[in-house]
Amino acid sequence: MIMSSTRRHLRILGIVLGWSLANGFDYAHAQGDEAQALQTVRSEIRILEDRLADQQAEREGESAVLQEAELKAAAATEALREIRQQVAAQRTRRQVLLEKTRLANLRLDRERGALAEQVRMSYVAGRQEMLKLLLSQDSAVRLGRLVVYYDYLNRARSQRLEAVESEIEAFTQLATDRARVGQELNRLEQTQADELKILESSRNERRVVLARLVQNIATSGEEIRHLRDDERRLSELVAELQSLLELLPLGAAQSFPSIKGQLAWPVSGSLISDFGHPRAGGQLRWNGVVVGAPSGTPVRAAYYGRVAYADWLPGLGLLIILDHGAGYMTLYGHNGALLKESGDSVVPGDIIAHVGDSGGQTQTALYFEIRQNGEPIDPHPWMGEDLSPAR
Repeated sequence: MIMSSTRRHLRILGIVLGWSLANGFDYAHAQGDEAQALQTVRSEIRILEDRLADQQAEREGESAVLQEAELKAAAATEALREIRQQVAAQRTRRQVLLEKTRLANLRLDRERGALAEQVRMSYVAGRQEMLKLLLSQDSAVRLGRLVVYYDYLNRARSQRLEAVESEIEAFTQLATDRARVGQELNRLEQTQADELKILESSRNERRVVLARLVQNIATSGEEIRHLRDDERRLSELVAELQSLLELLPLGAAQSFPSIKGQLAWPVSGSLISDFGHPRAGGQLRWNGVVVGAPSGTPVRAAYYGRVAYADWLPGLGLLIILDHGAGYMTLYGHNGALLKESGDSVVPGDIIAHVGDSGGQTQTALYFEIRQNGEPIDPHPWMGEDLSPAR
């Protein structure tokens, strides 16, 4: 589970100098003394964390409450997703056990029937052989044969008895396993119900806060200022991260610019807002694209890299920033849940988040940017296929 605090999320400290990525990326040694470079990064990150914490404390009360509500909802959503996976696994296990029980029951019935038939035949054959023995003139020879025959029957009967006992033991164990799975399933379903209540409570809280926040912005006529503040915070964050990450540069067998025109979109969906198009009545323009997709849709990394940032940011909600080296970054905003932490390595197609509506959005969508040296650039020339406009 991704931690909610910026102070805990912004952990580039986990990136080890010389650390190699399995995809062919490896981290180049920082110039100069490695220990000194790492210590410098630690100090700078602490300063950046303190500054972000101060900025967060200065935000409007409703925005801070919105952040808390969205983080609670994200945590509950992720917990619920994990519980549902466990419930599905336990239900599958229960079906497997029921099928095993059915087959074990058939085997037990078959062994019991065979044993009963063997006992009946042994009884009938025994009476006939005893009568023949009494009438026979060669009783000694017949007696020897009869002893051998009974010995065979006894051994066969013992084997059948052992088989029956084994099937009974297996049947009993299956019943125990079914009971245990049933108890675990009941526990998980109760936990699932509890998490659903928490999620619904968080969503209701978010709706109330969001409505109040939108009303306040509309009343004060400060929508443009809020949007510009959000853009400024994001630009400052990207610039700070880029400055810090220069101390721990990425090396790659295939650099980000070399795959221009071949990237896959992080999600499949429809284009709601496009790069460079006007927003807020034409006073601002979009620095990225907004791709509409259902809640919970996996968000995938566009290329090899490392997570530089994974936390909540005003205007973008739950945000992940990937560093691809050479001054290139990709940004993924408005997520419903984050699945990676700062310092994690990623390869193309890795699921890094799930689509949501965080950041005060009214519809579920992904906000996606590509930045070069801190400046937003048009993502379309970088992608292999284009998105269809929303209808």
